[in-house]
Amino acid sequence: MDITFSTDDLKFRDEVRFFFANAAPEDSRQLLNNPRTYKQGVIQWQKKLFAQGWVAPFWPREHGGAGWSATQSYIYECERVVAQAPDVVPFGLKMVGPVIYTYGNSEQKARFLPGILDGTDWWCQGYSEPGAGSDLAALKTRADRDGGDYIINGSKIWTTYAQYADWIFCLVRTDNSGKPQQGISFLLIDMKTPGITVSPIPSINGVNSLNEVHFENVRVPQSNRIGEEGLGWTYAKSLLAHERTAIARVADSRSRLDRLREFASCEHQGGRPMIMDEAFRTRFTTIETELMALEYMELRVLAAMASNRSPGAESSLLKIRGTEIQQALHELTIELAGLYGCMIADDEASSADIGHSFGDQARKDFMYGRASTIFGGSNEIQKNIIAKRVLGL
Repeated sequence: MDITFSTDDLKFRDEVRFFFANAAPEDSRQLLNNPRTYKQGVIQWQKKLFAQGWVAPFWPREHGGAGWSATQSYIYECERVVAQAPDVVPFGLKMVGPVIYTYGNSEQKARFLPGILDGTDWWCQGYSEPGAGSDLAALKTRADRDGGDYIINGSKIWTTYAQYADWIFCLVRTDNSGKPQQGISFLLIDMKTPGITVSPIPSINGVNSLNEVHFENVRVPQSNRIGEEGLGWTYAKSLLAHERTAIARVADSRSRLDRLREFASCEHQGGRPMIMDEAFRTRFTTIETELMALEYMELRVLAAMASNRSPGAESSLLKIRGTEIQQALHELTIELAGLYGCMIADDEASSADIGHSFGDQARKDFMYGRASTIFGGSNEIQKNIIAKRVLGL
């Protein structure tokens, strides 16, 4: 594995830094930080990236993507985090888009890919169900044929940003006769179709990002099915391998670790900054070492992807360690905040109002971060995948 950046890579890094220095993401961040303007902020930032030609790094150029190498995508993500620039919502660009251009027909590509790229269409993911969770093979949402359409009945849960979505990509059961993994199909469903109801799920961090989506006799044309009927499990696995790699969020954790170091340098106990406290430093350096090891694992996966090899089971390893490190960072940050991490502030509160510069955000991150080892396929499921595909058990 060669992890040394080439001359071209370094030139690309300078180009990315220049873009972030001049793209003025601050106005987008202000919109993103307000729940009432969140969608507007996402679309505004995506349109800037689209105009730059950088909105879909991994997509092939023939489908409107940047056609970057895995190394270029890695450099971009690192620089994005350093610049504190927003990320794109993954469901369209990082999930369903690659499924459509890989397995969709020419009409589907022409219809859906442009709207995903330029931000016209907001997508959400319909995988998990009440009672199914990470066990996708247990899904019960049915799609019954009726002439040239499917009639959809069932529910999806934990559907992130469904309240904003124009479209949802769904796994539905079209056949019950074989193994649970068989008879599952991959459908694209217009969220404005009659019979769809979105019910918000309040989150412990006070943000409404999760929803339950109900389908009652929802009519979907068969032309909205991706690939062959009954092969949705295959397409879903392809999507999830890349989702789990992204969930590792190594660059974000490194940035969070740097901020934690700054916080601990300002917080004092017994006349000394907490960064000098032996117990704190032990936990901090343990996380730092584990994150360094995770970064090298990510680089190995990127090197494999640069050689056109799928991330495969390695994505499960990244997902497990990445989310565990995220939670360890959340825990140490909220412990550093102390009682200020218990404060609950409204949207208008300032640091002066709550008496601490980072306690409120530490609480929100800690609470929402409890879910990171569950979404994208729980870590218990990932361990089963590793046991089967890596250890051969």
